[in-house]
Amino acid sequence: MSADQPAVDAPDSALAAHPETAYFWGHVAGAGDLAESCVTVETSDEAVADRLAAIAGGERTDHRVTEREYAHDTSVTRREDEYTVQVFGDLAGRAAAAFGLPISGEAGGYRLDALREYDRQLLRGLVESCGTVCFKSSSGTVGVSFVHEDRALLDSVQSLLDDAPVDAPYDDAAEASSGYYFGVADDAVPELGAWLYEGSEESGLFAPSRRRKLRRSLEQADGVAATLAGGEP
Repeated sequence: MSADQPAVDAPDSALAAHPETAYFWGHVAGAGDLAESCVTVETSDEAVADRLAAIAGGERTDHRVTEREYAHDTSVTRREDEYTVQVFGDLAGRAAAAFGLPISGEAGGYRLDALREYDRQLLRGLVESCGTVCFKSSSGTVGVSFVHEDRALLDSVQSLLDDAPVDAPYDDAAEASSGYYFGVADDAVPELGAWLYEGSEESGLFAPSRRRKLRRSLEQADGVAATLAGGEP
C-alpha cells in the first residue's frame, strides 16, 4: 500500500459488522466469487486490491490487463487493469451462510442486513465493484448505474438506495449484455456521491481512481454545488 495512504485496520472477524467488512463484502458481492474454500474478488484499482487483502487476511494473486465491453454498447470496448485478491479457508462457506452470498454456482439471497449499520461503506464497495460513473457531455450531468449478472443483487442495491439518508431515485432494472442494469436519476447523483465518499479520506476505504473520476465529473457538471471532500488521489 502507498505510504501516503491511511492504513486499513483488519477487524478480528471478516464476518462481524465493521466499516471495513461492509466495504469488503460490497466488493465481493459486486465483483467476487465464492467457492468451497476460497473467496475471490477482482478490482481494477491496485490500492483497493491491497486494502481488500488487508481487511480479510487475503493476498493479491494476479494482475492482468483485460478488454471489456461496455454494458450499454457491446461494440465499444475498454482496456483496464484487473487485480485478483483471494482469501483461502472456510470464510466462503461462512459468508454464504451469514450474508446469503451465492457459492459454487448456487443462487444467492443477499441477506446484507447485518452490514446495514455501515450502509455507506457497503454501498461504496458496490458502486466501485459493479457500478459505473460517467460524465454525460450532452446533458452536462453525471450518471451512476449498476450492472450485474444477478438481478437479485441489483434488488439489494436498490433496497440500500431506498434506505440511504439522501434521495436517490432510480430506474427499473433492465436487461444488459452482461446481465441487468439500472441507473440512478442524474439529478440525485451529486448528493449521493458526496454522501458515499464522506469520511473516506480518513478511513482509506475507497478506490482512488473511482473517487477521482466522480470528483472530476462533478466538477464538469452544470449547476452542481456538491463536491467530494478530500483532495487527490
